[in-house]
Amino acid sequence: MKKFLITSLLLTFLWGNSYAQNEGMNSDEQMKIWMDYMTPGSMHEMMAKYVGEWKMVSKMWMEPNAEPVVSEGTVNAEMILGGRFLKMVAKFPMMGMQTEGWSLEAYDNGKKEFINIWIDNMGTGVAISTGKFDDATKSIIYNGKMYDPLAGKDVEFKSVSKMVSDNEMVFEMFGNFDGKEVKMMEINYTR
Repeated sequence: MKKFLITSLLLTFLWGNSYAQNEGMNSDEQMKIWMDYMTPGSMHEMMAKYVGEWKMVSKMWMEPNAEPVVSEGTVNAEMILGGRFLKMVAKFPMMGMQTEGWSLEAYDNGKKEFINIWIDNMGTGVAISTGKFDDATKSIIYNGKMYDPLAGKDVEFKSVSKMVSDNEMVFEMFGNFDGKEVKMMEINYTR
């Protein structure tokens, strides 16, 4: 009952706040804005190309000049909530442990940007990044932050996601090492 009451109050507040800010608009104009915001578009269609079962091979560098730690796993990707979000579930071994990670990707029609949330069983934090589609490289370039327990603080990262073909995609992640951007991870997906 408490959750229902809190949700109802929140929705009432948001509706009232939105209404107050848009007093000059008629209801048809407001409805069109909401419909445009909630309707999946071309970027959602692009995300839908990721749907399916994938094999993944990941390389992770613990230090810039070290040999990478290589692991293989699987990814199951599906569009959820009416084609609005891409959910990817990855399963792979890492450092002797079976790892499971979830990625939730969105394209926000209002902000005109991608949002990615990553969680896994190797920690209790959430990595959140936002990005834009880069026409020149045909990839999504993200910038974000995640908590580094060894550093005891949030650290910034960059990632690049590219669909190479209908059956191949590449994900790269970069971090800062001694003031220089270095590749920390590369994942190749095939199906």
